[in-house]
Amino acid sequence: MKKIYLAGGCFWGLEKFLNFIDGVTATTVGFANGNVESPTYKEVCTDATGFVEAVEVEYDPDKIDLDFLLQTFFAAIDPTSLNKQGNDEGTQYRTGVYYVDPADEPVVAAALAELQAKYATPVVVENLPLQNYYLAEEYHQKYLEKNPGGHCHISPQLLELAKNAKFAK
Repeated sequence: MKKIYLAGGCFWGLEKFLNFIDGVTATTVGFANGNVESPTYKEVCTDATGFVEAVEVEYDPDKIDLDFLLQTFFAAIDPTSLNKQGNDEGTQYRTGVYYVDPADEPVVAAALAELQAKYATPVVVENLPLQNYYLAEEYHQKYLEKNPGGHCHISPQLLELAKNAKFAK
């Protein structure tokens, strides 16, 4: 199994979206690349910790490759929106890809370059090594499964896209 950390606004909907992708084996939600230890959600929302809401994605490289996972992820975000996705605003809602395997960095860079070619405005998705990651409180884990009436910026159409995304080797 391999891991990558993806940030795309509110982590509730992004986690649900990513879980639908065939080849994703596990996810958690938490806070990545900040400047304090073990932050709470309330602290992250102050914009003072430097953290981003992120989803830890474990995936099976025999079933899906990183580029396909990234292309599917890019469909769920506005890559040109700085510190905002849907109605959520603040630095914790910025977009990013945070890798743990240095060999993933050029794959991410190439995917972002391909994405940028589709936009006239700058793509603002971060491409950085993971510095730290702390799990969000338990009530955030699989939030939309626990709270089916919950809302987020990920539309039902995007969830269908994830359900139908199939990697072809």
